Amino acid sequence: MKTTRSYSMTTRARAAEATRRRIVDAVVTLAGERPFTEITLDAVAERAEVSVKTVLRQFGSRDGLFGVAMEVAMADAVDERRTPRGDAAAAVQVVVDHYERRGRTPLLMLAQEDYDDVARKATDRGKAMHRSWVRDVFAPATDDEAVLDLLVVATDVYTWKLLRLDRGHSRAVTERRMLDLVHAVLAMDH
Repeated sequence: MKTTRSYSMTTRARAAEATRRRIVDAVVTLAGERPFTEITLDAVAERAEVSVKTVLRQFGSRDGLFGVAMEVAMADAVDERRTPRGDAAAAVQVVVDHYERRGRTPLLMLAQEDYDDVARKATDRGKAMHRSWVRDVFAPATDDEAVLDLLVVATDVYTWKLLRLDRGHSRAVTERRMLDLVHAVLAMDH
């Protein structure tokens, strides 16, 4: 009897965790499609194929849900951007891959950061994460703050946007131009 109960509890726990992840994924997906103010619990529940009651039972409130979603999205971004230290070409490829997958979401959040606290918190964390990533990946060159600043710009989501979305360059051309910027910064006489 204990084996059945243990199995049943494990199965329930896994199902509950899968439901939580579906709800969080729904918020993250919606955050790339519309402003935070337009992400209602009804929209999240519909996207996750659960009830609003289930969302509230899992997260307590909309703020609780958004807080967890932000943590998960940041952890996912860190995982996606793992890069060998000192390999500029790999770093640019990884960051462009990341922007190709998720770049529109931070752009939408950046457009909201001046009037939405949730967006501002997300973009502040994203900016800090990107700067830390650049500092680590391009070390020791990034011991120089000027080099760090320029590499942050060369690999920023706005740089990707300007080249890929605004100029309409292919992914390959965008990556090549961003790598050219990185190489130019790294070659500068400091």
